[in-house]
Amino acid sequence: MSKKETKQPEPVQEELQDKAPDLQEENPGQPQAEQTAPQTEQPAPQVEEGTLASQLEALKAQTAQQEDKYLRLYAEYDNYRKRTAKEKESIWSDAKAETAAAFLPVYDNLERALRQETADEAYKKGVEMTMNQLKEVLSKLGITEIPALGETFDPQKHNAVMHVEDETLGENTVAEVFQAGFQCGEKVIRFAMVKVAN
Repeated sequence: MSKKETKQPEPVQEELQDKAPDLQEENPGQPQAEQTAPQTEQPAPQVEEGTLASQLEALKAQTAQQEDKYLRLYAEYDNYRKRTAKEKESIWSDAKAETAAAFLPVYDNLERALRQETADEAYKKGVEMTMNQLKEVLSKLGITEIPALGETFDPQKHNAVMHVEDETLGENTVAEVFQAGFQCGEKVIRFAMVKVAN
């Protein structure tokens, strides 16, 4: 054998053991055996009864305050809901009244046409049908004619333009209607123009 081949291996194992502590210091992320001291249980902190009572009272007061806020908010919302419903109904009623008021001159002209004598029966029938249809439309909208002839004069519904003495009629009785009045519910769209007796 040659001298190169007879060379013995170096002691690698001993060097590794010598460097082992250094490797652990260089790699602190590696797990090491930890020694933990046994933990002693801490007693629960004692709370005085007075503190609990005061906390309970504070919570009761807070709950009462929140409940009061809720009830006030509910009442405000309920009032708002009622108010908007009333406003909506009022707007709808006003719109109907204004629309009907625009058609009242047509009603008056048809009424005058019906009072005129005519030999043309077809013409008279046509005017009557138109008048009946207009009355039906007004009725569907809730527009009604104010009763006047023979009724006691009511300044909230009638407009007196003439006065006449007539013993056959009672006091403050409507003797004649010059122009029909109309109302939508309780709201007067147009006062009835009348002649009042006595």
